[in-house]
Amino acid sequence: MAEILLFHHIQGQTTGFLGFADELRQAGHTVHTPDLFAGRTFAGLDDGQAHAEKIGFDNLLQQGVRAADALPNEMVYAGWSLGVMAAQTLAQTRPGARGALLFEACLPASEWPQELPVQIHGMDADPFFAGEGDLDAARTLVASAKHGELFVYPGDRHLFADASLPSYDAHAAALLMRRTLDFLGRTAP
Repeated sequence: MAEILLFHHIQGQTTGFLGFADELRQAGHTVHTPDLFAGRTFAGLDDGQAHAEKIGFDNLLQQGVRAADALPNEMVYAGWSLGVMAAQTLAQTRPGARGALLFEACLPASEWPQELPVQIHGMDADPFFAGEGDLDAARTLVASAKHGELFVYPGDRHLFADASLPSYDAHAAALLMRRTLDFLGRTAP
């Protein structure tokens, strides 16, 4: 089974985020979930965004990268939205990475390790994923990866796989989980 370092989204470690991690654990995977917000969660995207800005995005990225220090290199790095910053950075730069799961965000990648598997998920009308350039970055990244997959779901919701949020889409979330487990099955040692 895979070992995964999973980073939370802009609303923190919500019960939906933690439930997602637990579902991966129930499938037999080891999942590490560092809390970059020190226990704080936010009811809305704007409140989470304000908190992240107060901490500083560079600080959050460095905190996320440091979370990997005590863990083996041979991991799948995964992140939701804000958490993609650290997950994608670690996947691209840390030797031994087994794969990357990028949920609802993707950063422009000047160079992707061609052999590193990557799977990206997002909604086609999500104002953040589709509207802020992440979808274009995802298409470019997947085109440069030998083992890249991009799954685009119909809809305009952000954080659609978090069962504790109003943006939850049960059908899309179930499909995302099935595809995620399939990906992990292929990347596990």
